[in-house]
Amino acid sequence: MENWVLLRKGADFQHISEKFHISPRVASLIRNRDVIGDDAIEKYLNGTIADLYDGMLMKDMDKAVAVLGEKIKENAKIRIIGDYDIDGIQSTYILLEGFRMLGADVDSDIPDRMKDGYGLNRNLIDRALEADVDTIITCDNGIAAAEEIAYAKSMGMTIVVTDHHEVPYTEIGAGRRYILPEADAVVDPKQEDCTYPFKGLCGAAVAYKLVEALMEAMGKDAEDADYLMENVAIATIGDVMDLVDENRIFVKQGLDMLKRTENLGLKALMECTGVNVDKLSPYHIGFVIGPCMNASGRLDTAKRALELLEAKKVAEADLLAGDLKALNDSRKDMTAQAVEEAFIQVENSELKDADVLVVYLPECHESLAGIVAGRIREKYYRPVFVLTKGAEGLKGSGRSIETWHMYEGLNRVKHLLSKFGGHKMAAGLSMPEENLEQFRKEINEKSGITPEDLNEKIAIDMQLPFECVNEKFIGELAVLEPFGKGNARPVFAERQVQVESARILGKNKNVLKLQVKDLHGTRMDAMYFGDVNTFVEYVREKFGDIACECLLRGHGHGIVMAFTYYPDINEYQGVRTPQIVIQNYK
Repeated sequence: MENWVLLRKGADFQHISEKFHISPRVASLIRNRDVIGDDAIEKYLNGTIADLYDGMLMKDMDKAVAVLGEKIKENAKIRIIGDYDIDGIQSTYILLEGFRMLGADVDSDIPDRMKDGYGLNRNLIDRALEADVDTIITCDNGIAAAEEIAYAKSMGMTIVVTDHHEVPYTEIGAGRRYILPEADAVVDPKQEDCTYPFKGLCGAAVAYKLVEALMEAMGKDAEDADYLMENVAIATIGDVMDLVDENRIFVKQGLDMLKRTENLGLKALMECTGVNVDKLSPYHIGFVIGPCMNASGRLDTAKRALELLEAKKVAEADLLAGDLKALNDSRKDMTAQAVEEAFIQVENSELKDADVLVVYLPECHESLAGIVAGRIREKYYRPVFVLTKGAEGLKGSGRSIETWHMYEGLNRVKHLLSKFGGHKMAAGLSMPEENLEQFRKEINEKSGITPEDLNEKIAIDMQLPFECVNEKFIGELAVLEPFGKGNARPVFAERQVQVESARILGKNKNVLKLQVKDLHGTRMDAMYFGDVNTFVEYVREKFGDIACECLLRGHGHGIVMAFTYYPDINEYQGVRTPQIVIQNYK
C-alpha cells in the first residue's frame, strides 16, 4: 500500500531564487533534496572538478601511495584484481590506465562468477603467484577477504585493498568489532575511523582517487587522468549510488565527457545500442549501456567488457560491442522466464505473507538472481532474496527497500551462511542447501520490520496545477539534473483530475495515453508507461465496466483520480507540446 506524503520543507525561497537566478519553485525543489545553505546550493548547481575532495584524506591513502610508488619504481609486477560487475570492470580499467601512465608493469584479473565467485579468493591469488606477481591491488572488493589476504601475505605478497563496501563486523554487546584485512593498506571510506568527508563513493571512484594521488606523488599531472571520470560516472550510475555530493559532480562531468569520448569501445557500444549521444542521461547508462557490460560478467566473462574498454581498433570495438549486446538480449529472455516463475511461486505459497521474501529458483542462472530479486521487490515492496542452486550449496542475491538494511539483516543470521557481503540496499550470499528453510525462518524472525516499513512512501515535491506545466518551467528543471538515486526526478501531484479518454498504444500494448483535465479546466495529454492492464482493471473496479469501456472509446465521464507525475515535452514532426508522465495513481 502506497503512502503519499507531501514534502513541506521550509526555506527563504525568494532569497535563494534571487541569489542563484532560479525560480522560487526550483528553489523549493532543491530544498526538498536536503541541499541547505548557500555553499551547498552553489555546489549543487555549479559544482565542478575543482570541488572534489582530496583523495589523501582517505584513511591509508598515504600508505597505499607510498607502497605502490616504490613498487612502480622497482618495476615490480603488479596485478589489479577487480570484480565482474559494472563497477568492478570500470575500477579495473581506471587502475590499469592510471598505472600504465605511471610506467608500471601491470596487468589484471577478474574472477569468473561461476568458477571463482565474488571477490579475491585463493584461485586468483594462486594464479598471481604462478605469474610471479609481487603486488595485488583489489578494486570494488577486498574489504571482506581477510582470510584470503592473510594467505597472500603468508606467501610474501604485497596487498593493497581499494573498496567501497561495508566493513565486516561481529556484534559485541551493544557495539561492534570491525574485521579489517591485514593488508599493507586498506582504502575504503566506509571504515569507521576514515575521516574522508563523503562515504558514498563507488569502487571506481575510490580507484580514481588512488590514481590521482599516485600521479601527484610521483610528479605527474593528475589532470591527465581526468578523462577517466567518464568511467567513474558509468560505475556510479550502474552501481546505483546516490547522486549527491561528489557523485553528482562525477556524473555531471562524466556524462559531458562521454558525449565526446575518445574510447572506441564506449563509442561502439552507444552506437550499437542506439543511444542518442546528444541526449545521453543516467537512464542510458543504467538501462542500456550498463546492462550490456554486466551481461558479460553474468553469462560469459567480464573480461570481454574490459577488452571493449581497451579496444584500440574500430573493427575490434564494433565486434565486441555487438557481442555484449547479443549477450544482454539473451539475458533479458532468461530474466523474463525466471521472473515469471518467481511470481508464480510467491502467489501460490505462504511466501507472500512474509516480511522478507526468500525465493528459491534452482534452475535460474545464478548471475540473474539480483535482477530477479529487484523485479520481485518492485511488485511486492518487500526485501527479497533469490537463491539458486550452485556447485556447492545455494548462491543468491538480495535487493532491499529503503527502511531495511540488508547487510545488517544478513549479519544477524550469518551462522547460517557460508559467505555474504554487500550494503544497505543489495547483498550477495551463499549457504549450505540444508539451511534454506532455517534461513527463511530466522531472517524474518530477526528482521525487525514493522507494518509501516512495508508501506511504500511516495514523496511528493509539490502540488502543481496543469496550467504551470509549460515549456519554460520544464526547461528550468534541467538545473536539477542529473537525476537518479538520491536526486530523484521531481514528483508533482494533482487531485480531482478528470480522465476524459484513454488509448492503449505500442506494439506490445504497454503504453497508455490519456487526456486529463484539472479543476481549473486545463487539459493535458498524459502518458503512463507502467502496468497498463493493472491500471485499466483499477479503473474498472473503482468506476464500473461501462465507465471503463467508455473511457477506452474516448468518451470518459465521471472518472476522477489523483496522479503523481513529472512534466515532459512531446516532440512530433517539429511540434513541441507539454505533457505529463504519470507515475502513481489513486
